[in-house]
Amino acid sequence: MLQDFKAFIMRGNVIDMAVGIIIGIAFGLVVNSLVKDVIMPPIGLALGNVDFVNLFVVLKEGLIIPGPYASLADAQAAGAVTINYGAFINAVVNLLIIAAVVFFLIVRPIAKLQARKKAGEPAAPKTKECPYCITAIPIKASRCPNCTSELKTA
Repeated sequence: MLQDFKAFIMRGNVIDMAVGIIIGIAFGLVVNSLVKDVIMPPIGLALGNVDFVNLFVVLKEGLIIPGPYASLADAQAAGAVTINYGAFINAVVNLLIIAAVVFFLIVRPIAKLQARKKAGEPAAPKTKECPYCITAIPIKASRCPNCTSELKTA
């Protein structure tokens, strides 16, 4: 059983998938930092000094410290129940950036390569030539309809 497991793990697909997941996680962390630290601060500044991380609605005040709370961290420390819609906005922006990067840097180039490869391939022939009467006949024909010669099948 251990040898079967070792053979499964050593297959190329499993290793490729593991590498892809690790790279994907690292890429997600980079994009998260890009959104949180680079993109959202200027957007928040343009919208009147809004800090998206601290956009929340208090559903129930905390038992330790009553509201109002200056930041999400203060509300969470007080034990308040909140809806953190600023974090949701950041997650949506993350998703849009990751989707755009995957589409423009992976999906489109691969589609273009496949289209070039397909365009370079000749179309499969639909007819063949009868060796006896030199007329075009369907590729699957075993007998020529014109001269009735029996054709050799490949």
